[in-house]
Amino acid sequence: MNGLNLSDWALRHRSFIWYLMIAAVIAGALSYTRLGREEDPSFDIKTMVVQVQWPGATLDETINQVTDRVEKELQQIATLDYTRSYTKPGSATIMVNLKDTTNGRALSDAFYQIRKHVNDIWYTLPSGVQGPYFNDEFGDVYGNVYAFTADGISFRQLRDYVEVVRNRVLSVPGAGKTQILGALDEVIYLDFDTGRLSSLGVDRQSVIASLQAQNAVSASGVVQAGEDRVSVRVGGGFKSEDDLRAINLRVNDRFFRLSDVATITRGYEDPPSSLFRYDGQPAIGLAVAMAPNGNLLQFGEDLKAAMKDVTATLPIGVGVHLVSDQPAVVEEAISGFTRALMEAVIIVMAVSFVSLGLRAGLVVAISIPLVLAIVFIVMEYSGISLQRISLGALIIALGLLVDDAMITVEMMISRLEAGDTLRKAATYAFTSTAMPMLTGTLVTVAGFIPIGLNDSSAGQYTFTLFVVIAVALLVSWIVAVVFAPLLGVTILPRSMKRHDEKPSRFTAAFKALLLGAMRWRWLTIAVCLGLLAASVVGMGHVQQQFFPSSDRPELLVDMTLPQNSTIAETKARMDDFEKAFVGDDDVERWSSYVGQGAVRFYLPLDQQLSNPFFGQIVVVTKGLEARERVRARLDTLARDKFVGIDVLVHPLELGPPVGRPVQYRVSGPDIQGVREQAIKLAGVIADDPSLGTITYDWNEPGRVLRVEVDQNKARLLGVTSQDIASILNGTLAGSAFTQVRDDIYLVNVVGRAQADQRDSLETLENLQISLTGGTVVPLRAVATIGYAMEQPIVWRRSRLPTVTVSAAVVGDIQPATVVQHLQAKIAAFSAQLPPYFKLEVGGAVEAAGKGQSPIVAIVPIMLLTMLTVLMIQLQSFQKLFLVVSVAPLGLIGVVLGLLPFGQPLGFVAILGVLALIGIIIRNSVILVKQIEDHEREGMERWAAVVNATVHRMRPILLTAAAASLGMIPIAREVFWGPMAYAMIGGILVATLLTLLFLPALYVTWYRVKEPKAAG
Repeated sequence: MNGLNLSDWALRHRSFIWYLMIAAVIAGALSYTRLGREEDPSFDIKTMVVQVQWPGATLDETINQVTDRVEKELQQIATLDYTRSYTKPGSATIMVNLKDTTNGRALSDAFYQIRKHVNDIWYTLPSGVQGPYFNDEFGDVYGNVYAFTADGISFRQLRDYVEVVRNRVLSVPGAGKTQILGALDEVIYLDFDTGRLSSLGVDRQSVIASLQAQNAVSASGVVQAGEDRVSVRVGGGFKSEDDLRAINLRVNDRFFRLSDVATITRGYEDPPSSLFRYDGQPAIGLAVAMAPNGNLLQFGEDLKAAMKDVTATLPIGVGVHLVSDQPAVVEEAISGFTRALMEAVIIVMAVSFVSLGLRAGLVVAISIPLVLAIVFIVMEYSGISLQRISLGALIIALGLLVDDAMITVEMMISRLEAGDTLRKAATYAFTSTAMPMLTGTLVTVAGFIPIGLNDSSAGQYTFTLFVVIAVALLVSWIVAVVFAPLLGVTILPRSMKRHDEKPSRFTAAFKALLLGAMRWRWLTIAVCLGLLAASVVGMGHVQQQFFPSSDRPELLVDMTLPQNSTIAETKARMDDFEKAFVGDDDVERWSSYVGQGAVRFYLPLDQQLSNPFFGQIVVVTKGLEARERVRARLDTLARDKFVGIDVLVHPLELGPPVGRPVQYRVSGPDIQGVREQAIKLAGVIADDPSLGTITYDWNEPGRVLRVEVDQNKARLLGVTSQDIASILNGTLAGSAFTQVRDDIYLVNVVGRAQADQRDSLETLENLQISLTGGTVVPLRAVATIGYAMEQPIVWRRSRLPTVTVSAAVVGDIQPATVVQHLQAKIAAFSAQLPPYFKLEVGGAVEAAGKGQSPIVAIVPIMLLTMLTVLMIQLQSFQKLFLVVSVAPLGLIGVVLGLLPFGQPLGFVAILGVLALIGIIIRNSVILVKQIEDHEREGMERWAAVVNATVHRMRPILLTAAAASLGMIPIAREVFWGPMAYAMIGGILVATLLTLLFLPALYVTWYRVKEPKAAG
């Protein structure tokens, strides 16, 4: 490289360079202590939930008049991927899923557009519609969850204590949102005696209207008394249920006490909307989220201190239990990865010392903390925390970042052996190899471009892999040309003895192998191409994977009952299931959520919305081995004892959540047709031994009681369908008509019929309906009552009724492999579907496709960047072809790394395979540049190829050893294992190919003949 010699400049400014090195180490150490700690990198949950209520509407009315209209309007949003909704009679819940590439400000704008579009069409919806209710905070993570149990105190008292704790927690520095779980709202019930009301000739609505008027809060004026303003207050409001018992009413000139016509009791909402339990006991949960951009470990310490202080003030009988402790999980995960990082550093240093000797190895070893220190500084000011991806990137980068320092030191040693002075030897590396080193570094960085420019959720999850490796490699080049020469001048001896006269046995053996490969060039090329063809075939036997399961000890148990089940039945069945945990030595604790899914205590959690027929149990086991033992036992229990109930036992996921891994969606224009085709599809895939129990997200109809009003009789008697519906609702479910203001709570006052009049379907026919004038008639006088079947819930996707047929996999087989095995059957089934019906693959295969599609789109940019950088360096199409031709042969090593060890090719492993292209080309371009230098010095071409390859053999092998051995600590990780195996195999094989295949191809391409004297 002509012009400024950075190495020479560094030697002329030694004090300043020493200062920079010391400052970098100190600043890097400080940055390391300030870096945030997380278990996983954050990514956006690109889903918004829209809920609409239309009380009293049928399922068809709700779908046609509410769900479809809202979904049709949402289709106009440019960033919409698809809508997924479930509709129940009188209720529509629409999950608006945005395109996977929607991030940052575009995501915020899309959420605004959803609100705007729904509000714009609100006037077109039927009267009586309630809402809309929006939730765009679906991805909030409540990493700390506490359970509070009561022994000897009421649930209301327990909630009071939880509110005290909540107020204290909110004052903790870094505290964000909090959420109360399973706190049943208190209700005051007025169980009206309909017979007593009828005998008194009193209309229940008149009683309710009188109570509402007494309890109303209305402005009563202000008296201007001289200099003072005196507010006027009118009493009469209800403070407790005793106030209601003491009320005297006058309705239709009749004077009576409220307690004469209604039983007044205070209790809890019945049925409850959701329940929370800890170790099988009723509990109230407090979920705490950290404020954005906080230090999770520091927040965890502050929260523990605050909880210790406040729980010490709680009375005996209040049990406080830690359900989820994200800071502890993060601390354990970070310590594990930090330990792996230190192991990798030790391995790479050991390779340096063993291969280069003490002094030269020390130069390389010092370069490692220098590079890491500068990387930590960049991470701090880029907002990158220490987490699974960034720490893994540091480990991967370790083996690559020592390459430049090794080249510099190797060059210094060779020049010292040639008789150069120490200063000249230190500056020679820059003039001879700095540009090829920079080209190789840029090409390696370009190999990670598909990660950096991939804006999908999976790409967002792995983005820090690109940033950390790119920064580490670029910094390593600067360290190699600026810091390493000064370190070499300081540490290396002034002169070194030549070793060229007698090469080592290894060098001699390699030279003989190299000459054989060059002489039998066509055989060498044919063997390599044959191995490449075999690896392409072998890749077809490597299983595909999206993201692996988490290595956390938790298990999730999803229990879905028939969709017309009550929450009481769901709770009873979950209680039966939880008996299996009692006395199990592999189970540390468990918590359960009845009527809803678990709060998002872990970012990639596939969170479930509220439904009375659904429950979820979070089981914390005592380790990974214990987790698998418990999982096997629970699978057996679910299969043998819970027939007819969908029970899914599964670990936590890594990366964007998927749910059941194997899914097929059947969509069509009519509900019955979709149900029939889904049942047929389940029969098609049911005989596959790799699949577990086949389930549907909805299918079975439920019973409904239809009250058909004889309109002529109703008009004759002076009642309407609305009157009858109101009476039925007030009798059966009850309705809140006012509230008691009790301290910080608002307690609903609910009027309903007595238990014997509302809990039996048979008593409806004798239900008394009050008429104008005080007379009453039974319901059967104006209506007939009968049973019918109706779908309790309908799922839709992109406005079409859609049944998802799903299953878990059995054994170690991957979902993509199962889907591939079923492909022929699925294609045949899809071909016979009626017109306008369609079949789609979902689950892990679909998610992997979404994650990989942006990568495929960016690969051309990656290749163009690589080729441009190489062309700037090589200035030759022929040499460009030679350098690039080696890259595809790395696939041989990838297959050899994955297939024998049974490792799947996952999303992260694919990123590693793409990065291998840059690593392979890096060595190739430096080797070709070395050949050019020898030729320019006047060396004969055959000899130039041989000498350059032998000369580059040592640093190439050292780099391969450092890179591959440095990844051993993460090869045992569930997340990084497949990538580590792929890259270790690829690097080792690529090293051999670079040293043998490239020289053979070079002499073949340029028709270089071996000199006779050499023979």
